[in-house]
Formats: sequence, C-alpha cells, structure tokens
Amino acid sequence: MTYVVIWEFHVKPDSISTFAKAYAPDGDWAQFFRRSADYLGTELIRDVDHSGRYLTLDRWTSQGALHQFKRDHHDEYVALDKQCERLTEQERLLGEYETI
Repeated sequence: MTYVVIWEFHVKPDSISTFAKAYAPDGDWAQFFRRSADYLGTELIRDVDHSGRYLTLDRWTSQGALHQFKRDHHDEYVALDKQCERLTEQERLLGEYETI
C-alpha cells in the first residue's frame, strides 16, 4: 500500500517557473523529502483548462512515515513552506489517500 498526499495550488502568473522548479519531481521539496527512505516520489501535474492551477501528489510508504519525517524535520519543513508560500495565491490540502 502507498500513502498519497494531494495538494492543490493556484500559482501567481509571474511565479510559475519558480514554482515548477520547487515542486517538480526533482525540485526543492523532493530533494528535502528524499532524506527519508520512506519517501517514494512526487508528481506535479498542471490543469490544462485553468492556467496556474497545479496539483502535487507526494507518495510515502505510510502516513506514519510522513508524520515522523515532519516531526523530525519540523523547522526545515516550516522554513521551506514559508519560502514557497510567496509563489502561490492559494494552497489547499485536497486529501490524504492510500492505494488499494
């Protein structure tokens, strides 16, 4: 089973390139998450009908693994999140899922 966290972002028009670099499968977030052996990867997808709307799908071995990582690296997580916050107009957690 894989644990998947899905976020929705509405990106500022002048920040799309920077946002894509930060949230891409090899971007800043993925590099940060790779510190954990339980991180399985990230997908960044773009809405073809709504410019500036993106989703990220972060895959982990389990919910517990992600939550432990966030506890262990809390200050760094918050700092990276704050740094990337300026790139978006809106950010929303769509949900946390398990594959079947």
